[in-house]
Amino acid sequence: MANVISDETIEYVGILAKLELSESEKEQAKKDMGSMLDYIDKLNELDTTGVEPMSHVFPVHNVFREDVVANGDMRDEVLANAPKEKDGSFVVPKTVE
Repeated sequence: MANVISDETIEYVGILAKLELSESEKEQAKKDMGSMLDYIDKLNELDTTGVEPMSHVFPVHNVFREDVVANGDMRDEVLANAPKEKDGSFVVPKTVE
């Protein structure tokens, strides 16, 4: 089935893509888009009964580990190294005026 792309469609796609196409480029784009749609039509002819939809060809599993606290609350030990601390937080020099 031959897919015919209109001049209006090419103009619209050019606007969306922010392209300024010459007349010869528009004609080539119409041919290219038509052949792409013909290919999609050919793919639609395939018998896919019994084929499960998938998002990846290979199985994808979560490779991240569980977020488990290993060292607990060590705030006092950390703040012991601070030059200054106030109310359980580091005190640093002001950097923005």
